[in-house]
Amino acid sequence: MSGTSGILLDADTVIGCPHGGRVTAATSPSGGVSITGAAVATAAHSYVVTGCPHTVDGVPAPCVTVRWTADGTGITVDGAPVLLDTSAAECFSAAFVPQGPPVVQAAQRKVTVR
Repeated sequence: MSGTSGILLDADTVIGCPHGGRVTAATSPSGGVSITGAAVATAAHSYVVTGCPHTVDGVPAPCVTVRWTADGTGITVDGAPVLLDTSAAECFSAAFVPQGPPVVQAAQRKVTVR
């Protein structure tokens, strides 16, 4: 496996859609695995967007969900790959139209796999 690094995402990580909406886990991240009290985020969980103001030609077209593709780090929690700030992701409208990648605010936890 080649080296990979990134910031480990958890339930306290501030994530937004590209238009300013807030991304939160719709299902509880990781069964009991936490970092400084915050549950580790994995690709097995659903993520929703609230408060997205995006419009197309004046018609509301907000982001409503985020789909993550976990990196091939080999790091898992309960068999699901953990999410890093470098993990590929895309925000989608209710009609499943891609709206752009989510924005992850920097955190202090860094994971490196060699």
